[in-house]
Amino acid sequence: MNSVFSNKKAIAIFVLPTLLIFCTIVLVPIFVSSYYSLLDWNGVGKGAFIGLDNYKEMFTDTRALNSIKNSMLFAAASIFIQLPLSLVLALILASTIKGEGFYRTVYFIPVLISTVVIAQLWSKIYNADYGLLNWLLESIGLSNLAQDWLGQKDTALVASFIPTLWQYVGYHMLLMYAGAKSISQDIFEAAKIDGASRIRTAFSITIPLMRPILKVCLVFSVIGAFKVFDLIYVLTGGGPLFTTEVPSTLMYTTIFDTYRYGYGSAISVFIILECLVFTVIINKFFKTE
Repeated sequence: MNSVFSNKKAIAIFVLPTLLIFCTIVLVPIFVSSYYSLLDWNGVGKGAFIGLDNYKEMFTDTRALNSIKNSMLFAAASIFIQLPLSLVLALILASTIKGEGFYRTVYFIPVLISTVVIAQLWSKIYNADYGLLNWLLESIGLSNLAQDWLGQKDTALVASFIPTLWQYVGYHMLLMYAGAKSISQDIFEAAKIDGASRIRTAFSITIPLMRPILKVCLVFSVIGAFKVFDLIYVLTGGGPLFTTEVPSTLMYTTIFDTYRYGYGSAISVFIILECLVFTVIINKFFKTE
């Protein structure tokens, strides 16, 4: 076995099929989209080369800038609400509570459900006529707060945050839970002997030792927020009046509704670069000696 792994030719042979697949479905589309982003093209015939005009339009278009702002807000909600909640749940479950396996499974169930199904579920919860949320408000005497949550500009964006946060709390919780469980129990026993409380142990020992898994969760969370599409598309379609629109939904409508393939490709390249830049920043932030 060792001789196989030390043979560079054997390694190359085993890696080559995966590399070809990766290039075919990832790298090639990126380069093609980058080329299309330099064209004024409607998807038919030959496009006209316009250089960086599509990118200039994107950064001066109010609608595009609003979609970028919304994606940033999604990322901020994921970082400052979703991840802390996942961390708290992970630390509680990792402390060996009764029913640990049951709670771990229950919190992870939303991750297994299709995002389209979740969007349909929450659209029924938010429904102005028969939605569960308005029914609960009316049943406790707060009927004045009942409204069309997805149809109002003031509430649509926040209402769109909640399903995404709810769906992936269990995903990040499970990753953090595994990271907390991998820490040697000898360290916790030594801290207990020294008189450290559970909260002090969590902040001084558990969380610092979980830095690698926290970095992974942060990267996944930010990238997921920047490329969110299906939930927004099914839940609101980017409305009302583009209030909940994000770059991915804008890219879709630009390409398939207005047939501006060049401009839509420029938006897709921006999403890729946005994810790449923030991944590098996060890696720099978590870099240790």
